[in-house]
Amino acid sequence: MSVLEDKKAEKILLLDIHEVSGFTDYFILCNGTSDRMLYALAMAVKDYVKQEFHHTVDIEGDARDGWLVVDLGDTVVHLFSPELRDYYKLEQLWDKGKKLLSLQ
Repeated sequence: MSVLEDKKAEKILLLDIHEVSGFTDYFILCNGTSDRMLYALAMAVKDYVKQEFHHTVDIEGDARDGWLVVDLGDTVVHLFSPELRDYYKLEQLWDKGKKLLSLQ
């Protein structure tokens, strides 16, 4: 999460969804203010995971579309434009999960 904070991600939310999901344990959601920022956030997560855990990950989506996903296995990172985050409302869809951390 600190890598997202360092890159100035907005509205960072960590959800524990392991009790309501069969495919992952945590969602991290955050906003980026432009497609360039979304791409930079995704690359920062990818680089962090490679450096710290020696694991490569793929980035799904296109920053120009306003939503990127980095699947880390037990954690899925969703990087949104503010408009698409408001539109898809994943926080409401997964509201049975526990909010572990929320940073504005």
